[in-house]
Amino acid sequence: MNTRAQKLEAFGRLLDVMDELREKCPWDRVQTNESLRANTIEETYELAEAILSNDNEEIKKELGDLLLHVVFYAKIGEEKQTFDVADVCHAISEKLIFRHPHVFGDQQADSAGMVEKSWEQIKLKENGGNKTVLEGVPASLPSLVKAYRIQDKARNAGFDWNQRHDVWDKVKEELGEFEAEIEKMDTDKMEAEFGDLLFSIINAARLYKINPDNALERTNKKFMFRFNYMEKKVKEQGHTLKGMKLEEMEAIWQEAKREE
Repeated sequence: MNTRAQKLEAFGRLLDVMDELREKCPWDRVQTNESLRANTIEETYELAEAILSNDNEEIKKELGDLLLHVVFYAKIGEEKQTFDVADVCHAISEKLIFRHPHVFGDQQADSAGMVEKSWEQIKLKENGGNKTVLEGVPASLPSLVKAYRIQDKARNAGFDWNQRHDVWDKVKEELGEFEAEIEKMDTDKMEAEFGDLLFSIINAARLYKINPDNALERTNKKFMFRFNYMEKKVKEQGHTLKGMKLEEMEAIWQEAKREE
């Protein structure tokens, strides 16, 4: 592993590379915050995928790509004379110190649970921070991730089930309401009730320490493997999926499950 001096030297090298790119590369020179935004989102998802795959080499690579974006935005801020990378580092350091009084102050927290319990209240006291508990949830988050974050923040503020198994009554209630709207075939109300059902299931996942986004992505990958396996087998037999009976496809599907 690198020493602290080597780490600082490496970061300084990246800043030098960024300065030179901004000055001499026609593409880098014309980039703006707005033009970089979509790429930043893409890089974030690529890092998330590498983390789910537990691929350390890819994690290192994607972290580098994301760090480049951080440095890029800071460089643009410097050119506008609004902030630079040092301001970014100082701001996050001050925030971390303020939000960890049990480390940098005289408060005490002996467990992660105790830290989480006081987290939202500390953020509400922060200068320039959130004025309400849910204010810090980005509007642009994917709906599934947003639901989880909303529920988690509400929990930190003390709004949660007394016993986690009580959530299943809510899930059943929402399922019943959804089924009732299916009987009426009211599309708008069906959508609303299905949203409530999903929200309650995400809540159940949270209460049982399951990240619903990770869980769904595992199922996505599992489905894709089985479907691709089935499609390949069918092609090898000289057929197409559309020309097969469901029972025939199910037999190959079960074969794919055994191959996982």
